Amino acid sequence: MSTDISEFAGEYFAAAVDPERERYFALFADDVVVHDDGRTHRGLADVRAWRAEVPSVQYAVHEVSGDPAACVAVAEISGDFPGSPVVLRFSFERDVQGRITLLDIAP
Repeated sequence: MSTDISEFAGEYFAAAVDPERERYFALFADDVVVHDDGRTHRGLADVRAWRAEVPSVQYAVHEVSGDPAACVAVAEISGDFPGSPVVLRFSFERDVQGRITLLDIAP
C-alpha cells in the first residue's frame, strides 16, 4: 500500500475521470462498500453500475488528511448536474494491498 495519501488521492481522482474505466475499478477491493447520495453499493459489480450513472465531472482536490489505511479527501466537483459545483468529503478505508474497501461520499 502506498503510504503517501496525497498520491493515493491524486490517483483516485485521476482514475475517476480517465476514459479507461478499468483504471478506476482496479482501485477497489471486490467486496467494497460505497455510500453516495443516500445509496449503498456493495461489491465491485454494484460499483460498476453506480459509476455508469455518474455524469462527466471534474475534481479539484482541496485537502487530504489521515493515514494510508483511512483517509479523507475534500474536493470540489463540477459538471453537468444540479447544484454544481459542490464540495464533498471522500472518506476512504483501504486494505493492506491499498485497495479501497469502504468509500463514503458526503457533503
